[in-house]
Amino acid sequence: MFNFRGKYSRNILLRMIILGALAAAGLVASYPFITEFYIQNQVTAVGWVVNSGILLLFALGIGKVVAGLLSYMREESALLKFAKALEQNLDDSELSVRGSSIIGQRYRTIRELSRQNAPINHSALASMLVAQESTRTSFPRYIHHILILTGVFGTIISLSISLIGASNLLQAAQDVESMGLVIHGMSTALSTTMTAIVCYIFFGYFYMKLNDVQANLLSGIEQATSLYLLPRYAQNPDALLHEVASLVRGLRNAAESMEVTQGRYAETTTRVSEMLTELQPGGSGSSDIQEIKRLLRSGFRLPEEEQ
Repeated sequence: MFNFRGKYSRNILLRMIILGALAAAGLVASYPFITEFYIQNQVTAVGWVVNSGILLLFALGIGKVVAGLLSYMREESALLKFAKALEQNLDDSELSVRGSSIIGQRYRTIRELSRQNAPINHSALASMLVAQESTRTSFPRYIHHILILTGVFGTIISLSISLIGASNLLQAAQDVESMGLVIHGMSTALSTTMTAIVCYIFFGYFYMKLNDVQANLLSGIEQATSLYLLPRYAQNPDALLHEVASLVRGLRNAAESMEVTQGRYAETTTRVSEMLTELQPGGSGSSDIQEIKRLLRSGFRLPEEEQ
C-alpha cells in the first residue's frame, strides 16, 4: 500500500562512485595528453587559473550533491521505519522517529494540530515542505547554472590574449613570441571550454538525480501523511460525517436487536404468568397435586386429611 523507493538515494551514490572511478581511470590513462595540453608550454597562467576555478566549482558542487544524497538517505530510512511502525498500529508513545527528520517534524506538527482541535491543511503543509527543501539545493543549482559559463569566460579571456598576440604580430612580422601568444590563447580557449563541458555533463547528471531523490522523498512524505497520519489525527467534516453515519448505522442495528430481545422477554413473561396461574389454588395444577396426595394416602393407607 505504501509505494516508496526507500533506497533510491543510495543507488544514486553508488552510481556516482562507479562513474567517478571510471572517470578517474580515464584521466590516468590519458595523463600524457593532459600534461601536454594543460600544463606544459603555457605562456601565461590564464589557463591554469581558469581551469582551476572550474575544477574548484565542480568539486564544491559535487560535495554539496553528495551531502544532499547522504542526508536524503537518512530521511528515507527514517520514513520507512515510521511507516512500518504506523502499519503495526503502535501508540504515540511507541513510535520511534528521529526528531530532526522531515517525517518526525510532520508527525509532531499534525499531532499538535490535532491536540488543539485545529483544522489540518495538508496542501499548506506540503507547500511549506517544498519551499523548505528547495533551499537545500540552492547552491548546487547555482553551480549548475554558472559552470558552463566559466568555460565561456575562459574562452573569452583566451581569445583576448590571442588578439593581443595577433596585434603584436601585425606590428612586427618577425615576432615569434607574439605568434606563440596567439597559439597559446587558442589552446587555452579550447582547454577551458573542454574542461567546463566535461564537468558540466558529469555534474548536471547528478544534480538532476538529486532533484529526483528530493521529489521521491517528498512524495513519500505526502503519501505517508495521506495514508497514515491524516486518518489517525485529522478532524475534517467529511471524516466526521462518515463517523456519524457509521454511528447511526450501529444505533439502528442495536435498536433492532433490542426490539427482538424485548419480544422474547414478553413471550417469556407470558409463559411464566401462565405457569404461575396453574400453580395457584383452584387451578388445574392444584387439582393435580390433590390427586397425587390422595393416591399416596391410599397407597400407604394413611388416614384421610381432616378438613
